[in-house]
Amino acid sequence: MKPNNLPLVILLSVTAFSAAAAREPGVSHAAEHLFISPMGEPFRGDAGRAALIAAWFNGADTDHDGKLSLAEFRADADRFFNTLDTNHDGEIDPDELDRYENKIAPEIGAGNGFGGPSAFSGAVGAAHYGMLDLPEPVASADADFNRGVSRVEFQRAATFRFRALDFEHHGQLTLADLPARPPKIAPHKTEEAPQPSE
Repeated sequence: MKPNNLPLVILLSVTAFSAAAAREPGVSHAAEHLFISPMGEPFRGDAGRAALIAAWFNGADTDHDGKLSLAEFRADADRFFNTLDTNHDGEIDPDELDRYENKIAPEIGAGNGFGGPSAFSGAVGAAHYGMLDLPEPVASADADFNRGVSRVEFQRAATFRFRALDFEHHGQLTLADLPARPPKIAPHKTEEAPQPSE
């Protein structure tokens, strides 16, 4: 390296470090432009994460009272279920799940070029972009592990997720109640196997 290039290299390094430090730790640029709802529906845009959360919330709040009831939360889940169940047989089958993971919300895949798991302190999949630590919110509703998600399973998952977000047990959610950031998850650590005693 030529000595006269050293100031330029230092300036570029400081600029890059400052830009990275300005962002909240554990939140990538992509997480500011994508929000995955608790049931897995992606919301994208340039207005920022808070606006994307509000777009989901306001769409689910059908009576527009600023509160999301369990019934509204479940109705929103049912609406999204109908979007995913393209053959309308009452189940999100493996092909429909594949469509969700690769076409509707491809960002939840590992190594997708949006920062990868290492940029999120161990969060995986949709947990980067959502309110709950759910790497794959649609497939995780498959309670009987038959590789399909029935409407009943999706509704049960909706009830469980509503209760998980209702920290104060009010029976309703408001925008102020909801976490503004993806969950911060400690990096996965590998533990050394215990040594056998002699």
